[in-house]
Amino acid sequence: MTMPSPYAHRLDALPVERREVEVRGGTTAYWVYGPSEARTTVVAVHGFRGEHHGLEPVLAFLPEVRVIAPDLPGFGETAPLPERRHDLDAYAAWLGEFVDAVAPGAIVLGHSFGSIVASAAVARGLRTPRLILINPIGAPALEGPKGVMTRLAVFYYAMGARLPARMGTALLRNRLIVRVMSITMAKTRDPQLRRFIHDQHDTYFSRFSDRDVLRDAFVTSVSHDVRQFARDIDVPTLLIAADRDDITPIEAERALARLFPHAELVEIAEVGHLIHYETPAEAAGAIRRFLRIPVERGR
Repeated sequence: MTMPSPYAHRLDALPVERREVEVRGGTTAYWVYGPSEARTTVVAVHGFRGEHHGLEPVLAFLPEVRVIAPDLPGFGETAPLPERRHDLDAYAAWLGEFVDAVAPGAIVLGHSFGSIVASAAVARGLRTPRLILINPIGAPALEGPKGVMTRLAVFYYAMGARLPARMGTALLRNRLIVRVMSITMAKTRDPQLRRFIHDQHDTYFSRFSDRDVLRDAFVTSVSHDVRQFARDIDVPTLLIAADRDDITPIEAERALARLFPHAELVEIAEVGHLIHYETPAEAAGAIRRFLRIPVERGR
C-alpha cells in the first residue's frame, strides 16, 4: 500500500492482533480489532477478491466493538481449504465452524460476496443474535444495472481458468484490469479518496492463492444471492445498501428487505458498491444504532 488511509488516525488507535485457527483441515488467518473486554463481538466477512483490510475503515468508527475479521479461504493470508471445491457449501460450512471456534454467539457481518456467505451460514444453522449485511447481493449479478459488465467478467474469469497456468494467472492479476474494476466501482469525486481506493485494490485485490480458487469463488458469487436465504433467517437483520450500487440496484435491495422476517434497511446516498471505503462512518452509524451501542464522548 502506497497511499495513506484517510482513516489511519482512527485505525492507529485500535488494538489489533493477528491469530490463526485450524478450520476444516486448513489454517485460517484472522485479526482481532478493538478491546478484549468489549460487550459486543462481531465477525466480519469480506467480499470477493478482497481480504480483511477492506473492512478496516468501518471498524475504525466502531472502537468500542471487538471485531474478528478473517481472510476467506484462498484469499489474503488464509490457505485454500484442502481438497475441496470452494463453492457456497464450503464457504458457509467454513464460516460456521470458524465462528464456533473463535467467537461462538457473535454477531455476523458480511460485505458483498460476504453477505452471501454469511446469509447462507445463518440460514443453515449458524447461531447469531443479529446479522448485518453491507452492500448485500440482493439479486442475480447478471441482472444488475451493469449486467453487460458482469458478462464480460464471466468471460474474463473463464479465460483466466482456461489459458495456460502462467498466462491465466497473469491475466487475472493484470493491474490495468484491476484498475478498470476499481474505477467502475468508485463513485466518490474526492480525488484523494479515489486514489486511496485504487491503491487498496492494487494492493489487495490480487491476493488470491491460485486461479482455481478465484474461479470457484467467482462462479459462487454470480450463482447465488441473499434472496435464496432471506426467508430462513429469523434473527434481526440490518441491510446497509447504496443507491448507486452497480451490482444490486436499490429497488432490488428494498425488495430483498421485505423477504426477511425481521429486517431493517438503511440506504446511503451517492455511493455505490464501496460503502466500506467511501462512507464507512455512515455504515458504522447504522451498525451502532442497530446494535444499540452508545456513542462515547470525544468520538
